[in-house]
Amino acid sequence: MLRIAVPNKGSLSGPAAEMLHEAGYQQRRESKELRIVDPHNEVEFFYLRPRDIAIYVSSGRLDIGITGRDLLIDSGANAEEILPLGFARSTFRYATKPGTAGGVKDLNGMTVATSYEGIVAKHLADHGIDASVVHLDGAVETAIELGVAEVIADVVETGTSLRNAGLEVIGEPIMKSEAVVIRRTGENGEEPKVQQFLRRLQGVLVARTYVMMDYDCRVEQLEKAVALTPGLESPTVSPLHNEGWVAVRAMVPAKEAQRIMDDLYDIGARAILTTAIHACRL
Repeated sequence: MLRIAVPNKGSLSGPAAEMLHEAGYQQRRESKELRIVDPHNEVEFFYLRPRDIAIYVSSGRLDIGITGRDLLIDSGANAEEILPLGFARSTFRYATKPGTAGGVKDLNGMTVATSYEGIVAKHLADHGIDASVVHLDGAVETAIELGVAEVIADVVETGTSLRNAGLEVIGEPIMKSEAVVIRRTGENGEEPKVQQFLRRLQGVLVARTYVMMDYDCRVEQLEKAVALTPGLESPTVSPLHNEGWVAVRAMVPAKEAQRIMDDLYDIGARAILTTAIHACRL
């Protein structure tokens, strides 16, 4: 069986389980379950702390895992990203009191507090900065107030909590993170079960990104309509009973669907419909 690590809690857990369910995999019914077997798909799922998943995968005990890119890099584990999943996005940045520093180049000789020591140490080294890194398990905003550090490095979403603490974001982002599928570095990526798993997840990603659009249009307007809805290879075009009319079907980006419907209507298309895509293979 394919052995897969899945986050057992936190912001990664729910979306990961939802995506796996959409991909056709059985998921646990209770949060206390640490392991389940999906015999139909020949997969065994292990529910682990997100921060530990890269370590388990790098050991070779588990074939692949779902975790955050930030946690993968911070772990320093012998594992690599093979598929971004598009959820649990975050940006990792430095912050400090106004006037202390303008960017990473100003951090020489300072102390940086963070929960992601591996990421910060690597980023500082990559920029040739000689600074100390202090590891804290959370609430790093208070480190500056209590004199533990001059700078913090943390996940920033809206920046509200930093502003409330009298801090400001400085410099460019250290990194952008999201949920990713990982495997042991150098592992054979052509293993059929792994490829099938990745295809299923890619199918879910596409299904979430596109909708199916159907509409009727006059033959003389078909080229204009097709230019608006080119599909992936090309749209499906079928003649209608009424002479001079055709039915068109194509996949279109979900975020562009309303605009495309407006443009189609303007050139004379009618009976324009969109339907959700629940699964696909490209």
